[in-house]
Amino acid sequence: MKIVVSNNYDGPIYEQIKSQILQAILSRELMPGDILPSLRSLARDLKVGVLTINRAYTELESEGYIENIQGKGCFVAQSSEELIRNHLIGEARAMFADAIREARKAGAGDAQITDLFRQCMEEKING
Repeated sequence: MKIVVSNNYDGPIYEQIKSQILQAILSRELMPGDILPSLRSLARDLKVGVLTINRAYTELESEGYIENIQGKGCFVAQSSEELIRNHLIGEARAMFADAIREARKAGAGDAQITDLFRQCMEEKING
C-alpha cells in the first residue's frame, strides 16, 4: 500500500491518509488481519506528525475498519468484511439510483428501466 500526501488537497492531511487506507481495505489490497504501518514509521515516511496518523487510525478504528491491539499494532479488523460488503452495496445502490435518474431524463418508464436492468443482469450472468 502506497500512501501519498498532496499539498494541493483542500482538506486535512489525516483525511487523505484515512481515505487512502480505507480505499486499500475496500479494494482488498489490505485484507483482514493485515498489519498497518506503525504510527511512527508512517509519520516518518510521510513527513507528518504522529498525531496526524493517530487521528486517521482512530477514525478508521471507530468506524470498525481497523483494530488496535495493544503492544502489537493496528490491523485490518476481521469484522471489516461485513463493513466492506455494506459499503460496496451502498455504492452500487447509488449508481443504480443515478442510472435510473438518467434513464428517466431520457424518457424511459419504470417497465423499460426494469427491462434494461434485467438485460444487464442476463448479460453479466451469461457473459
